[in-house]
Amino acid sequence: MDQPASPFSKQQLLPQEETLEILKQKGELFIGIPNEIQYQEKRICLTPDAVNALTAHGHKVLMEAGAGESASYTDLEYTNAGATITRDTKKVFSCPILLKVEPPNLAEIAMMNPQATIISALQIKTRSREYFEALAKKRITAVAFEYIRDEDGKYPAVRSLSEIAGISSVLIASEIMAATNQGNGLMFGNISGVPPVEVVILGAGTVGEFAARSALGLGANVKVFDNSLTKLRNIQTNLNQTIYTSTLQPKNLVKSLKRCDVAIGAMRGRDRAPVIVSQTMVEQMKKGSVIIDVSIDMGGCFETSELTTHDKPTREKHGVIHYGVPNIPARYPRTSSVSISNIFTPYLLKIGEDGGLENSLRFDKGLRNGLYMYHGILTNKSVGEWFDLKYSDINFLIF
Repeated sequence: MDQPASPFSKQQLLPQEETLEILKQKGELFIGIPNEIQYQEKRICLTPDAVNALTAHGHKVLMEAGAGESASYTDLEYTNAGATITRDTKKVFSCPILLKVEPPNLAEIAMMNPQATIISALQIKTRSREYFEALAKKRITAVAFEYIRDEDGKYPAVRSLSEIAGISSVLIASEIMAATNQGNGLMFGNISGVPPVEVVILGAGTVGEFAARSALGLGANVKVFDNSLTKLRNIQTNLNQTIYTSTLQPKNLVKSLKRCDVAIGAMRGRDRAPVIVSQTMVEQMKKGSVIIDVSIDMGGCFETSELTTHDKPTREKHGVIHYGVPNIPARYPRTSSVSISNIFTPYLLKIGEDGGLENSLRFDKGLRNGLYMYHGILTNKSVGEWFDLKYSDINFLIF
């Protein structure tokens, strides 16, 4: 016998809890990834694997043709991962969410739609007042990935890029020292019967730690200088071995610099990196020794350091080879891209789960820390003070 037609729809027969679940809509994200046009910027925010993870969750990714080529990812890999490729730059910039490594320039901001969201680096030192005014005019919401904090209160993006910069500094030094690069012909590595290369590292932060780790791994003798005893203690614990550490005593520092083959500067400051090594100290260093100033983007901690580019990375001064390229991770764009992508992907998936950026900002304090523009309103205190702009507390705007 046929069942009589139910007067209730299937939806109405669902238990109440499930109905509530259905009402909480997941947000579908529409993400645009343009080409990086900044000089020598070769990284990309998302790898094909990351794009695949996002499209599998129902999100859309629109990419400018050739965006991943500098990091050795082809358009075909991205197409296979579910992205749509276009040659129309304006079309990419009209997406509701934009991902970039470098902050957008004024021409790129002009192409963005009002009320759009941009997630990129902020690089406060290279910004201008006009940049923030242009974002405000379009009521843009902007998140700086270097300010995003994780559950431990650490900055994952800064840490990842610092790890790469620290390891790179040692690899670069070993390249420069090769005789084929007009170096002094010394080799990193503990060869039996040959005295090891002497490395002096200024700064016991993440860059210093990973530079020390790499140098030790290659068999060098390492000395680390920093004025923070806590950092010096931590570096010994993290490296799991006892190494030479010292506070910045001029006498000890001069003695070590005179003997060293490689000196790595990894000290950061609030507004500028502190100048630790004077010109006189550099003049006393061995001829053919190498200085890698990782802090050059903040002014550098060697008085003799100068900005250089990846095309012509070194300059010789007082017989010492100086390397002063500010964007060291861009030397290894593929590794750097995977690193950045690992940070972006979980956040984007979470934003989709939460039903949009607004909700994620409500619940995620770490993500909120990265926000510096909310619908055109400046919410970052340091930016406000730096550029003398009015700023508001995000907690009053969101709740």
